[in-house]
Amino acid sequence: MQSQADFDRIIKQIAAGSEPSVSGWQKLINNRHASLGYTPRPVSVIFRGNDGVHAQNYALLFNDAAAAYALALRWKISGDPAYAIRAIKVLNDWSSTLTEVDGTSDKFLAAGIYGYEMANAAEIMRGYSGWSGDDFARFQTMMLTIFYPMNHDFLVRHNGAKVDHYWANWDLSNLASIMAIGVLTDRVDIYKEAIDYLYNGAGNGALNKTFWKVYDGGLAQVQESGRDQGHTTLDIALVGAICQMAWSQGDDLYGYDNNLVLAGAEYAAKYNLGYDVPYTTYKNSDVTQTAISEADRGTERPIWEMLYNHYVVLKGLDAPNVSAFAAKLRPEGGGGDYGPNSGGYDQLGYGTLLYTLD
Repeated sequence: MQSQADFDRIIKQIAAGSEPSVSGWQKLINNRHASLGYTPRPVSVIFRGNDGVHAQNYALLFNDAAAAYALALRWKISGDPAYAIRAIKVLNDWSSTLTEVDGTSDKFLAAGIYGYEMANAAEIMRGYSGWSGDDFARFQTMMLTIFYPMNHDFLVRHNGAKVDHYWANWDLSNLASIMAIGVLTDRVDIYKEAIDYLYNGAGNGALNKTFWKVYDGGLAQVQESGRDQGHTTLDIALVGAICQMAWSQGDDLYGYDNNLVLAGAEYAAKYNLGYDVPYTTYKNSDVTQTAISEADRGTERPIWEMLYNHYVVLKGLDAPNVSAFAAKLRPEGGGGDYGPNSGGYDQLGYGTLLYTLD
């Protein structure tokens, strides 16, 4: 998600004592996952979903993914090799231990969300000379043989369900993982698989299905708006990560279809800031939702700085609700700063540090 030019900018901002970048840096170094004392807890089989038999242990992976990313950032920005060594330990411990991501249908969420997060941490660390070629190759192999096949299978088969059965976040998490794995493994074909699906896919993660109803005034209804706001904001989190990864590769998903992603982000931000938004009845094979859901309204995720800085600062567009939510949460934290459960770890965060533009 970050290029070398991004890190060069961040390092200069911190050295100059520039705000809000310095406050963003403090959020990172104060997070327990960014500590040299962090100890990874790899296991051979990750299980997500309640089947009444197996114990769910996926929190081990989402905590360690958050740690790998936070430690990688501390190394990349500070230059202190101790953090690189710790980040590499997390990545190596998992690549030498994990054999399977299992569970109920929720296993596909685990493969998607933690796949894109681990791959992004590894992408930062691939530039560290102390990560041996053999260890990096083993990590790439883990991503290609454990995570990617699940991501691909879900988008093709949707776990045997009707193509519109699964909510947008299921597709989007697997698309984020496919994209990140394609970049990490230098597999242009895998990366393009994700891009093509975002444009043309049959499921709810295709951009015109995630943001399926466009209104006047720069708003677009999100596919999960009638379900609850926790998942609606998860959709925005995942689409943001996808857009940023693509942007770093030279592809402008942010601008797709007259800035469709911005319209969806404005819609979600506006409603979750307490304002009214238009709503059109949503129907699929399973539900008819006649009203927007107030469940989890006001959900806070560290996802808005990325969107604010791209659309408002870089592109000069008007995004009052995204801007307001970014200001409300500034400086943004990362994994664990927004609750102890999976929702607090579904996005990598640290947006104030990473995306503030000069």
